[in-house]
Amino acid sequence: MSGRASRSALATGLTLVAIALLIGLGIWQLERRTWKLALIAHTERQLRQPPVAAPGPAAWPAVGSDDVYRPVRVTGRYRAGADTYVQAVTELGGGFWLLTPFETRGFTVLINRGFVPAERRGRIAVPAAPQTVVGLLRLSEPGGGFLRHNDPAADRWYSRDVTAIAATRRLGTVAPYFIDAREPHVGFPRGGLTVVTFRNSHLVYALTWFGLAALVALMAWRVRRPSTGSSDR
Repeated sequence: MSGRASRSALATGLTLVAIALLIGLGIWQLERRTWKLALIAHTERQLRQPPVAAPGPAAWPAVGSDDVYRPVRVTGRYRAGADTYVQAVTELGGGFWLLTPFETRGFTVLINRGFVPAERRGRIAVPAAPQTVVGLLRLSEPGGGFLRHNDPAADRWYSRDVTAIAATRRLGTVAPYFIDAREPHVGFPRGGLTVVTFRNSHLVYALTWFGLAALVALMAWRVRRPSTGSSDR
């Protein structure tokens, strides 16, 4: 095989690989879209359910992603002196989520009582009387957020990391989830601000990848097609 033929074969092979890769990415995005639509439908069904008792210790090993946004309720008392302020950005602006341990008859769980503006940090009272809290079950957010890591020693929190907060506040064993208070009320902390939305641009991405595959194929065809602009003399 001549050098020119070898280069042509290599170019053809690379082109076919590129087209196959782009088509594969498009198919992957369609699969992701199917998964995302199923997740959205599942979440919408969860949100329509009536509140149930929050999972107790016996059920903790089974708590997972399928339980996220499940409406739950707990009855007990807030523990004073153990508030944690986690950086937040909401429709009300920048500030903090206020997480307070809540002691039920059988276990302790962190309650995200709602949004607190920065100027109100450390100035929110803890209800002394027993409470019944209705909210949405959320999974722990380990590590951090806003491209920053939690710094427990400095009491700077960027995500609702249940395990780290429990250890820092010396709460002992707590539920492996937290609860977003669902009921809004006047004043602060302001509950009911949980954002339940899922970005679903997978169809656009899929069409983009398929379009690129078609473009590469068209360009390759135009490069390789015989020239018709000249004639024999």
